[in-house]
Amino acid sequence: MMEVLLYLLTGGIAGTLAGLLGIGGGVIIVPVLVFVFQYQGVHTSVIMHVAIGTSLATIVITSLFSIRAHQRHGAIRWDAFRRITPGILAGGLLGAAVADSLPSDTLRLLFAPFMVAVALQLVLARTSGTHRPLPGPVGMFGAGTFIGTISALFGIGGGTISVPFLAWCGVAARNAVATSAAIGFPIALSGTIGFVIAGWSAAGRPEWSIGYVTAPAVLGIVVASSIGAPYGAKLTHRLPDRILRLVFAGVLIAMAIKMFLGASGS
Repeated sequence: MMEVLLYLLTGGIAGTLAGLLGIGGGVIIVPVLVFVFQYQGVHTSVIMHVAIGTSLATIVITSLFSIRAHQRHGAIRWDAFRRITPGILAGGLLGAAVADSLPSDTLRLLFAPFMVAVALQLVLARTSGTHRPLPGPVGMFGAGTFIGTISALFGIGGGTISVPFLAWCGVAARNAVATSAAIGFPIALSGTIGFVIAGWSAAGRPEWSIGYVTAPAVLGIVVASSIGAPYGAKLTHRLPDRILRLVFAGVLIAMAIKMFLGASGS
C-alpha cells in the first residue's frame, strides 16, 4: 500500500510539473523510484537504470495529456516539433545505450553542473528583443540528437534542454514550454524502447518488469499524473514569461543539488 501511495503522489506532482514547465516529470519520478526500489530490495546495479527506464515509460503517456492540454491553447509550435523529431528519436535510442554502460554516480556527476549552466542561462537571458530563426535541417537534427541523448540518459522529458533551446531561437516561453511537452513524446518513446532492449535479460530487476521498465510503477504514476498535467498546463498560460523562467531555473537548481549530493554521499 505504501508503494502504491508513493506512485500516486509521485505521479500527481510529476504531472503538474510536466504541464507547467514541460519537463516531463522525470525530475521527480527518478529519485522517488530509486527510493522505492531500494525499499523493495532491487539490486543496486540496476536501480538507476530501472528508475530511468520506468520514468521514460510514464512520460510516453503523460506527455500525451500535456500535449492535449497545451493544444487547446494553440501554443505548440508544430513546425519546430516536426523538424526536431528525427534527431530526437535517434538521440533517445543513443542515450539509452550510453546509460546502460555507465554507473549511476557518473550520470549524477555529469548531470549536476549541466543543470546549473542551463538554469543560469534561463535567468540571465533576455526575454525580448532577440528573434533568431530555427536552425536548418542539419542544425535541428543535431539539436534533436543532443536533446534526445541527454534526456534518455537521465529519464527526463527533455524540457530541461529543449525549453532553453527554443527560447534561444526566439520562441516565447509559454510556446517553448508547450512545444517541449510535445517533444517529450518522441524522446520518451525512443528512450523507453532502448531501455526495454538494454535490460531485457538483466538480473536483479523488480517483478513485472519488461527490460528496465516496471509495469506497476508506470500504471500508478500515469493514473495520478493524468490529473496533474492539465492543471499544470493551465497555470502555464496564466503566468508571465519571466515568472516561468524563474520557476524553471529554480527547479533546475534543485535538481542539480539533489544529483550532486546523491553522488557524493553514496
